[in-house]
Amino acid sequence: MAQRPPIGMPAMSKRAKRVLITLGALVVLAVLWFQFVNIYFDWAWFGEVGYRNVFTTQLITRIILFLIGALVAGGLVLGSLLIAFRSRPVFVPGNEVDPLAPYRTVVTARPKLFSFAIAIVIALVCGLSAQGEWETVQLWLNAQSFGTVDPQFGHDVGFYVFSLPLWEMLLGWLLVLTGISFVLVLVVQYLFGGIRVSGPGRKISAAATLQLSLLVGFFVLVKAVRYWFDRYDLLFSNRGGSFTGASYTDINAVLPAKIILMCIAAICAVGFVVGAFLRSVRLPAIALALLVLSSVLIGGIWPLVLQQVVVNPNAISREPPYIARSIAATQAAYGLGDDKVTYVEYPDENAASPRDLLGTQTVNNARLLDPNILSDTFTQRQQQQNFYGFAEQLTIDRYPTEDGGVQDYIVALRELNVDGLQAEQKNWINEHLVYTHGNGLVAAPANSVVDGYPAFTVSDLNNKGAIPVDEPRIYYGQLATDYAIVGSESADVQREYDTPTTNFTYTGKGGVGVGNLLDRLIFATHYGEANFLFSSEINGNSKILYYRDPAERVQKAAPFLTIDTKPYPAAVNGRIVWIVDGYTTAQHYPYSREVTLSDATNNSQSASGQAQGQVNEQVSYIRNSVKATVDAYDGTVTLYSVDDTDPVLKAWEGVFPGLIKPSTDVTPELRDHFRYPQDLFEVQRSLLTQYHLESAVDFFQNSNFWRVPDDPTESGVTAAQPPYYQQVQLPGQADSSFQLTSALTGFYRQFLQAYVSVDSDPENYGKITVLQLNTETTTPGPLLIQQTFAATESFSNFITTRQNQGTQVIYGNLLTLPTSEGLLYVEPLYLRGVSTSAAPQLNKVVVWFNKRVGIGDTLTEALESAAASAPVEVVEPPGDGTPTVSGSASISSGSVPPTTTDTTGPTSSEPLPSNAAEALAVVEQANQRLEDAKSSGNLVAIAEATDDLSQAVDNYIRLVGPATASSTLPPSVTSSSGG
Repeated sequence: MAQRPPIGMPAMSKRAKRVLITLGALVVLAVLWFQFVNIYFDWAWFGEVGYRNVFTTQLITRIILFLIGALVAGGLVLGSLLIAFRSRPVFVPGNEVDPLAPYRTVVTARPKLFSFAIAIVIALVCGLSAQGEWETVQLWLNAQSFGTVDPQFGHDVGFYVFSLPLWEMLLGWLLVLTGISFVLVLVVQYLFGGIRVSGPGRKISAAATLQLSLLVGFFVLVKAVRYWFDRYDLLFSNRGGSFTGASYTDINAVLPAKIILMCIAAICAVGFVVGAFLRSVRLPAIALALLVLSSVLIGGIWPLVLQQVVVNPNAISREPPYIARSIAATQAAYGLGDDKVTYVEYPDENAASPRDLLGTQTVNNARLLDPNILSDTFTQRQQQQNFYGFAEQLTIDRYPTEDGGVQDYIVALRELNVDGLQAEQKNWINEHLVYTHGNGLVAAPANSVVDGYPAFTVSDLNNKGAIPVDEPRIYYGQLATDYAIVGSESADVQREYDTPTTNFTYTGKGGVGVGNLLDRLIFATHYGEANFLFSSEINGNSKILYYRDPAERVQKAAPFLTIDTKPYPAAVNGRIVWIVDGYTTAQHYPYSREVTLSDATNNSQSASGQAQGQVNEQVSYIRNSVKATVDAYDGTVTLYSVDDTDPVLKAWEGVFPGLIKPSTDVTPELRDHFRYPQDLFEVQRSLLTQYHLESAVDFFQNSNFWRVPDDPTESGVTAAQPPYYQQVQLPGQADSSFQLTSALTGFYRQFLQAYVSVDSDPENYGKITVLQLNTETTTPGPLLIQQTFAATESFSNFITTRQNQGTQVIYGNLLTLPTSEGLLYVEPLYLRGVSTSAAPQLNKVVVWFNKRVGIGDTLTEALESAAASAPVEVVEPPGDGTPTVSGSASISSGSVPPTTTDTTGPTSSEPLPSNAAEALAVVEQANQRLEDAKSSGNLVAIAEATDDLSQAVDNYIRLVGPATASSTLPPSVTSSSGG
């Protein structure tokens, strides 16, 4: 039988209404107040640094997008609900026991309330989602040309970087909104009987058919447009496996399929609309079935068949043209083209003696001090007060000498470290009003020590030394994690601790006024601290300093930049400034390899927690287009363009006019301290391991790939060796220059294959030089060098003695130094005493050159020791994987054998073969499968076989050691694995 749904609900009492209204008003006021506090907090800070246009541009853009998103989403949903409610059946067919009746009663009583409530919720969610896309919209509005077109469609790269993300966002947004509206209409019609799953008669009313068909028709029409834009996404495809971009199957199957599906979707959309007005579900049902079937056959099965039947058996002839596109695009997107990278053949064998290196610029400038170890040493010898401290990682920079040369220094700032305050010193006034700043720049030459400790040529508050500093106070630094309140009512009242005999009052331009009651209330709310309101120490001249970390400060001022994780201090024209590198990135560069920054920049320092890791951002284009400085005293943030050709930077300059100063504003004194950023170099070296190849066939076969070696000096961590800043004189260079360097080994081998170095000196800044060794080289890589050190008997005896004494041996960075006579390895060895307050002290220097190992108190002594020793060969080790040495391995006493961990490759949860013979048999079987796959040209089989061989080689190396593996693996295996 049919029944009319009951309507009406009991009305609220007036008292209940007043209570609800009051509570609602209080909640709204609280939300508005906290929102106002957050907005004012940032508005005031941007005003302090002079970049309020950055704040207002973001805010206005976000508000506009929020309103547009909310109104469009809310309007579509609200209209759909109201139409569905008004077109519901007057009588609801059903039986006497209807489980939906109570819900129907509630909704029927207040249909507009429920419709508006649902629409408002969805509008708020969509508005918040839309405002989060402010960067996408602004880049589209300020799009630039790259001057390079993609090889498939002929569009400028700027279309993919700036425009495509916006169109795909809008289409995705429309699809989601239409889907939500469809579901809501479906629920309403079902609730009121417009759709029934049982009972006699029509299962769906004419009104429901009309509305639902129109919604589905619109959805399919949007999908048709999306198919058109999906064609461009093929240029970011990973179907090729080893390369990025449209593959043979993508171009010859998927691309035509997208066009066909677009046409079918458009026809189906018309079918849904026609069926809606004919009040028939048959035509929409046929259209839907056609769309689904064509998607499966044309969009799925056809490309799969082509891949398996045509491409895989002949991949070596089908894929190279597309691989060549990926190589060219990746090199262009990451600054690895011929205009940036120079490849030089480097000899790996010579007859020179280690003594021949004495007096060369590279040896004279060799960096013995390790900035990753010396923080405790600096603290012990230069802290001065318990509330001062140094960053865990110190920095390396260079300064001119009196004779016109350049000297590398280990540089650090004596910053305020509130964690060092003792319990009796800890209170709100001390932590925020008294101990407000650090004091002093500390520096020591990187190539010399005095009694094993750094020679602090710039070490106290008054001694300018070799690096003059006029304003040593540090209010902004890496250890400044909390706010400080500065300023005094009069010059006679000086509250801030400065030196043991003097106090100080901050007079810099940094800081936000916090003297009046409203400001106090705002900051009290933000920090949840009542002392802002009641402390008499805060006066009309008081200012609050916040966002004091230099990297955070730059990120706030330029939110579109990806910030390098290693800001560093420099003394420029008498002032201490932090130099922060900023990257412009893009995710949609056609055919370019996509890189996850956190993975590409992960090394032993970040893996061990000693250094901060990069953000988990995926990019396919990156430029170090911005150098920023933050004044350590007044917090002034200055942004400089250092790549005027970068289209992404030009787009952001259109968004924020005047934010970034031109490169011509960089003073020579500042430019002399610019370093090539480590994070960018780590991304580039990871790509160079593959993209140094120009031959698409070699790339396809994984032939002559390289590998970033693991750091053999870090125990308990298996991660890449970090690059090192050094003064290096490359072969053919007249003088040494400040370089960032890294060694590269063969693919799944431990022999050196290349040496990558990038110049930081102004005249050659950014030029990358790659020294390539012969593919058959036996020059050991870092791991084999470390194991060679460890295998020397004198080392073992010495370390045993030190361990028995309770002394800790710390291994400094293992430096690889190219000379005109060959490669030189240098490793400083530090000792730390048994006392908890003991600091690392440089004790010995170990070297390897031309198969000779030496050790001494100084680098000169170590080279003399190596010259007097016989060649040391890495020979087949015993089953434990530790290499032994042949020849005269006796060197001077005091040497320390490095304790190495197995860092030959990734670990595996699979059980290792039980013995070497079994492991070698597995390797040979895997290699044969790879050869068979290459013969067939099957791309998938090649990829799988390559993975199997890599795992088998890894297991073999872990079982017998790299030295034995290198000498026992068949040549076909080493060549297959890139060696």
